[in-house]
Amino acid sequence: MTKEEVVGLFDAIKNEKQRLMIELMYSAGLRLSELINLKICDIDIEKRIGWVRHGKGNKDRPFIIAEKMVEKLKDHISKYNLTYDSYTFTGLYGQLSKSYVQHVVRDAARKAKIKKKVHPHTLRHSFATHLIENGYDVASVQPFLGHNSISTTMVYVHIAMPNMINIKSPFDNL
Repeated sequence: MTKEEVVGLFDAIKNEKQRLMIELMYSAGLRLSELINLKICDIDIEKRIGWVRHGKGNKDRPFIIAEKMVEKLKDHISKYNLTYDSYTFTGLYGQLSKSYVQHVVRDAARKAKIKKKVHPHTLRHSFATHLIENGYDVASVQPFLGHNSISTTMVYVHIAMPNMINIKSPFDNL
């Protein structure tokens, strides 16, 4: 999705908790399974870092917490009286289901009139593409996606619009 489409998606979500879930998925590049398994003990709000525990390939990896998310997360934790071992997001019967989050994303995309097929993993793809469009190099992005191989992360270079990458040939400066 474009940055404008991501903003439109967020704006289409009126439920505060649902919006926070989706904003966190995008802002941290989380997979759906990583979001629903995220616990409060894996978040260090003050240092603005979190940890995916036993993610894909059973690996732990860090993720960034956007500055804009700090107060929202603090308010969420306080509002729901979440403890150290609590899941960050819960539903009526405890841990969130994948289908619930999928429904929230699909419904928001429909309300935002986004014509593309949008699913939770689209947020992760958009996160990586937007980092590269913002000038971050692939080696910097790789650890935050948990990719073993740089070639997996390189896919996002091809997705990013070439004029957004901001790389000039040294020939242009001769």
